[in-house]
Formats: sequence, C-alpha cells, structure tokens
Amino acid sequence: MQPIRAIVTGASSGIGREIAVELARRVAAESPAAESPAEQSRIVVHYRSNLEGARETVRQIHRFGIQTHLVASDIRDADDRRELVRQAWDFLETPTTWINNAGADVLTGDAKDGSFENKLRLLMETDVLGTIELTRAVVQRWSSASDLPAQPPSVTMIGWDQAPDGMEGDAGQMFGPVKAAVMAFANSLAQDLAPRIRVNTVAPGWIRTAWGESTDAYWDRRAREQSLMRRWGTPQDVAAAVCYVADPANSFCTGQTLVVNGGFDRTHR
Repeated sequence: MQPIRAIVTGASSGIGREIAVELARRVAAESPAAESPAEQSRIVVHYRSNLEGARETVRQIHRFGIQTHLVASDIRDADDRRELVRQAWDFLETPTTWINNAGADVLTGDAKDGSFENKLRLLMETDVLGTIELTRAVVQRWSSASDLPAQPPSVTMIGWDQAPDGMEGDAGQMFGPVKAAVMAFANSLAQDLAPRIRVNTVAPGWIRTAWGESTDAYWDRRAREQSLMRRWGTPQDVAAAVCYVADPANSFCTGQTLVVNGGFDRTHR
C-alpha cells in the first residue's frame, strides 16, 4: 500500500479499530527502507466518547511507526463536524483516504433498550444525516484544493449486505432503510465526483462484533447458515475489504459496493 493520510471515523473499537490498524499494518509491511511509506503516513483516529478505546487504537497503530491524531466529535452536531474536518486537514494536510465507519450503536450501547422509534431516529441522525453532511463537507474541502494527491483521494462508506433486498423484523426495518440510504448516497456521489475523487461502499453481512459475541443460539446458527463459508465474518474481514477499495493505488475503483458476507446462501430457509 502507498503512503496514506487517512481518517477513520468511529475507530475506538470493533470494525473501526480494525480498519485503522489494518491500514497501518499494510503500509508498514511495504515499508522496509528509510523514508518509507510508513514514515510518510498519518492516521486520524476519530471517536465520540470512548477515549480509552481510541487510545488503544492509537497504541496499536504506533507499533507500525505511523503518526496519529485523536479527534473527539459527535457527527450529529454541525459544529463538531466542522471541527473534525478542520483538525483532519491540519494534521493530514490533504487527506488521501476518508473512511466513514462511525454509526449509532442501538444493539449493545445505551440505546439498546429504547423504543423502535428512538432507535430509528438515532440511526437516521447519525448514520444518514450526520454521515452525509460530514462527507459533503469533506468533498467541498477537497474540491476547493488546488493540489489534490497524485492518485484520486477516496471516500469509503459502510453499508449492509441485506439493505437492498430487506430482512424481516425490527432490525431489518431499522437498518434496511438507513443503510440503503447510505449506499444510494455513495453511488450518487461517485457519479458526481469522478474522476477527481473516488467513492465506494463496503457492505458487511453477519459480522461478529460485540452484538455477535453475546447473541443467542438462533442468531448464531442463522449467521453461520446464511454464509456459504459457514462462519461469521470478522472485523478483520471487513477491514481487508475497506483497505482494498481505499488503497490510493487502486485508482480504477469507484462507484462500487463490495459485499463482505462470505457469499449469501440463497438455499437457506
């Protein structure tokens, strides 16, 4: 992987942490010499409230010799979004890679016992409205720059493999429209920004994050049976896909949705 100047939102735990650390690992793996891509690379670690988790992400990145900068912000808040963009540009100069991983946790976080309506509202405010407004601010900053990186900078969004076709139950009725909106926004933005800026989506399936670790036998069985690979996906699986579409050298990849679900088993009932 070429040198990167990246920001990963929601990087204090789970998939976000794995993305940030995997970016660092891949850069360092191709950096045996002095003046290496690792020494030229920087990563902004964004979080909302989990400071200790964000510091752990930073500790793991530092093992690869890459500089980091921590930024706390709530992407639902307009002032926080502006400050996030400002600090990202101050530290990274001109970013090569923007990864929108941040999203509301309505399955294991403080909101898990709330009503359907409150969960849906939080998801819409964070995953849809906050993410879209943040991305538009990033794009505006890039578009006004006179010196974009040699390879087109990239935005990566996180979707959901079942959003296009739907899934039964409250979870499907919440995450389906939310992630479908994110994916549609990414596809539309790619049409507007090519060839100067790339936009792609990674759409995970059943991934064993905190919810997957604590779920019951029904969901464990369903996750395994609906994957052709007969296992849960891991945050590392998602991180590998994000690194692929976000790699600055991958300059012919835009407007794509990369599904990470081990192959959906359409014979499962």
